[in-house]
Amino acid sequence: MAKFKIRGENGLLSKIGKKNILVVCAVLLLGGAICLNYFLFYQPGADIGYGDGNMTDDGGDASGAVVSDAYFSSTLLSRRQARDEALEVLQTVVDSEDALEATKDQALSDISRIALEIAQESDIEALVKAKGFEQCVAVISGENVSVIVKNEGELLPGQAAQISEIVYQQTGILPVNVKILCK
Repeated sequence: MAKFKIRGENGLLSKIGKKNILVVCAVLLLGGAICLNYFLFYQPGADIGYGDGNMTDDGGDASGAVVSDAYFSSTLLSRRQARDEALEVLQTVVDSEDALEATKDQALSDISRIALEIAQESDIEALVKAKGFEQCVAVISGENVSVIVKNEGELLPGQAAQISEIVYQQTGILPVNVKILCK
């Protein structure tokens, strides 16, 4: 049975390097932040057809407008904070002098992907609002997009089709992978 030395001249820690372990931990933290974002915003149970007439998710509260506005504000703030933390971790990896080039390249790729997703989500939100929706939050998770809109009553099939078309034009993600929810 082989024994591993943790410290010392030929130990495992000296071969891997303290900073590389730090970089791996930072990447794992980033992965955790992305998973948290996915679980907070992706709602797989919301996959219902356009004609079902039950695409609303209102709380039935008399002060629904205030609750709904707070929901959109807090969702946008949470998304921004999660992204800022992820970008900070990635930037730390890129700035690290001892990080492997492959790790730095992956971090730069992740930064570019996040920046693109931020721009796409912003464009989707602006275009959906231009179609007459008061509030909108778009969340891109890989090849899936969730769009939450503020809408009184049921979402009409034409409205859902418009939103899906906007998402497709901005991201190239097919409508089958777009979840549209009303709040």
